[in-house]
Amino acid sequence: MVNHSTNQPKPPQQICFNRMELMNILNVYGRMVAAGEWRDYALDTLKDRAVFSIFRRTSEMPVYRIEKNPKLARRQGAFCLISQQGQILKRGHELDHILRFLNQKLIKVVEN
Repeated sequence: MVNHSTNQPKPPQQICFNRMELMNILNVYGRMVAAGEWRDYALDTLKDRAVFSIFRRTSEMPVYRIEKNPKLARRQGAFCLISQQGQILKRGHELDHILRFLNQKLIKVVEN
């Protein structure tokens, strides 16, 4: 795309989580940190998707990745939860559906 006023290429739009989505993710993350399960996270905003990576230890691969990919919104849903091995655990149109899966993990940790 070209910006006609300056004839410069328009920078690509960056995909990111909105404030409410990020707040909901961080609420679950905070509870898992308090339970001693998670210790670090990374937030990446890429050209085609946003990624919230969750780490058990800083030096490891992420235990989970929550991805927002608007291109998939109409078909499978914009949000997905991916395991450390790359397996898609949950996919949906609403972030709450994805976070419910992580909340169930939290309940199991607290019960043990």
